[in-house]
Amino acid sequence: MVATALDSLPAELGRLMSNVAVTVEHDPGPPGLLGLYEGIPLTSRTTQYAGVLPDRITIYRQAICAICRTEDEAAAEVRRTVIHEVGHHFGIDDDRLDELGW
Repeated sequence: MVATALDSLPAELGRLMSNVAVTVEHDPGPPGLLGLYEGIPLTSRTTQYAGVLPDRITIYRQAICAICRTEDEAAAEVRRTVIHEVGHHFGIDDDRLDELGW
């Protein structure tokens, strides 16, 4: 589902993503989180950005499964969560993502 969500992103955005790894954590993760972005957003990277480990987007499988009743609901929530966390990679904060419906 995560791969499908990533594949659904516009190709232009996919090409702009840089030095980021997307993983699925099978444990529930921190309370209240379905996903987590950790790293330096693209908008904060300067010419000094070099030699760093990849940013990380983690999707918490159990947390998503716990709030979904069907596979279709889970797929939709995975897509929403992936897009939300990718938004953070592009430097978009939670308030703006909420305004955009993500």
